[in-house]
Amino acid sequence: MSNPLIEKQTSTYDTIPFEKIDPEHFLPALAHFQKVAQDNVAAILKQQEPDFENTILALETASEELSHVASIYYVLFSAHATEGIQKIAGEVSEFLAGFSSDIMLNAELFDRVRSVHTSKKGVENAEQQRLLDETYQDFVRNGASLQGEDREALRAIDHEMAGLSPRFSENLLKATNHFKLHVEEEKDVAGIPEMALEQAAAQAKEAGKEGWLFTLQYPDYLPFITYAENRELRKKMYLAFRSKGLGESAADYGQPEGTDNRPLVLDIIRLREKRAKLLGYENHAAYMLEKRMARSPDNVLSFLNRLVDASLPAALKEKEELESFGKEQGLSNVEPHDIRFLSEKLKQKLHQFDSEQLRPYFPLERVMDGIFGTAERLYGLKFTLLDGVEVYHPEVQVYRVTDAESAEIGLFYVDLFPRETKKSGAWMTGFQEQGYFRGEVRRPHIGIVCNFTRPGKDRPSLLSYDEVRTLFHEFGHALHGLLSRCTYRSLSGTNVYWDFVELPSQFMENWVRKKEGLDLFAAHYQTGEKIPAELVERMQAAETFRAGTAFMTQLNYATLDMAFHTTPASEIKDVIAFERTATSKTNLIEDPQNTCFATGFGHIFAGGYSAGYYSYKWAEILEADAFELFEEKGLFDRESAGKFRGFILERGN
Repeated sequence: MSNPLIEKQTSTYDTIPFEKIDPEHFLPALAHFQKVAQDNVAAILKQQEPDFENTILALETASEELSHVASIYYVLFSAHATEGIQKIAGEVSEFLAGFSSDIMLNAELFDRVRSVHTSKKGVENAEQQRLLDETYQDFVRNGASLQGEDREALRAIDHEMAGLSPRFSENLLKATNHFKLHVEEEKDVAGIPEMALEQAAAQAKEAGKEGWLFTLQYPDYLPFITYAENRELRKKMYLAFRSKGLGESAADYGQPEGTDNRPLVLDIIRLREKRAKLLGYENHAAYMLEKRMARSPDNVLSFLNRLVDASLPAALKEKEELESFGKEQGLSNVEPHDIRFLSEKLKQKLHQFDSEQLRPYFPLERVMDGIFGTAERLYGLKFTLLDGVEVYHPEVQVYRVTDAESAEIGLFYVDLFPRETKKSGAWMTGFQEQGYFRGEVRRPHIGIVCNFTRPGKDRPSLLSYDEVRTLFHEFGHALHGLLSRCTYRSLSGTNVYWDFVELPSQFMENWVRKKEGLDLFAAHYQTGEKIPAELVERMQAAETFRAGTAFMTQLNYATLDMAFHTTPASEIKDVIAFERTATSKTNLIEDPQNTCFATGFGHIFAGGYSAGYYSYKWAEILEADAFELFEEKGLFDRESAGKFRGFILERGN
């Protein structure tokens, strides 16, 4: 059987042949390239005296094809997880964990790496020194210095851990897809914006039903929980959303069997702690933070505590104000499913501003023109839509990115709408990282994946303000990947400290907050009228509305993350009970019985943010400092943009 993952493919931009790839191609391709990598490692070990080129650079490229196939698989696992892709997730993860252990625990190979790290032989510049240091540390942090039984214990831990995060993600996807709220009476959808109703009606029709069908995808859930006047149905949606990952124990809330993530959470934190201790660290947080700007759990906890002390009084005041407003609205007790609904009404009362007023000014096509126009004015980039590039789903679009100075920048993939094969949220993904690959330094192929409001029958996709901010945020990550100018892939693009990686993304959000930035693209989809200054002013005034609560929500998540990864695992026996205790000072919402945030906390249990969720607030401070220059010099000042590009976006690690 031919295998497009193994056989050389030819295309104009050397793109991935997605339309030829089937799930059954992955395991044979991984096995094939494992053998190639093993042969490459054997060749390294036959070299004479170790130096940078014959050991460090050779190791950097030894498993490049295996890594490339793995990256293709994980693009699909997140963005288009068909049944076939999900079926092999455990095997793929365990295979890759085993291969990684084989490399990192190869004593002879580590001897060569250590020799070069000591001698510095062949190291000619700072970038090579950085790659050498990172390679050496990678070996040490993955068990190369362990002896005998400890090495095999680490291998066993990594093997056991490999399949847990994919199962966590699969359970969330199943839970999200399983729940459907079917509404037939018009009175029960009162208050919900017309666009959300149109989408729900189309979903009902597709399912062969009358009325409206709402899912737990964000374009359905957020308008419903924010605007629906039917309190009982809001409660039903809220409970379904907040019980994802609880499986049959929350069957009353609409959760399917076989999706309980609590055992997985306990296994993940137990194994992470066991692994960290085996490597000489007090806990998983200490292990992770050694390679971050914050350096230690104490520093992170101190950082979070200072922010809590600063924002909690405002959040508590906002809570009182909302409860008082709730009483005015006839609610003697404000429940969690009332908070977004009441907040929106109170915002409208205080600021004469409804978030839905912005949607007509944010047709998706114009917003895309906006991110491209912003990048052109700042960095001189040009985005050209390509035809004929193979994609993993018909909705994916691909752009060629160029600039006047260096011509080719890379390719940019865009995948923006929800579907049952895509996980929730928004993220940047790498199809081909910038750097040395297949014998030459290559330009990157980068993508962003989101879950935005779909077009309607007679209208384009009209984004909410939050969706526009999300698009600019992910575009900031994409620019970090696209504009990278490094020699080695291990150091390029977003391969930076995790509490630095959110700087470029949060930095880009500033252009959505300014009238000058909005004027590049925000225009009414029917009339072409630019967004009125008065509406922008009300939007800006409303941005600080309940800001203390929003800030505390993020601190609550970061606090929970740190608690899971600093508390001895033996003390965490009940995930829900632990969550309640760990967030008793930061959670301002009295969670309903049998709901849980942790069982849906994909960022830390399936997304690389373990002991790192604080990074959003850490990077917020960094980007505020960086943006001050643009406040002073101008939103589109090319000199300032050039500095940001040169010092941040191009530098990698």
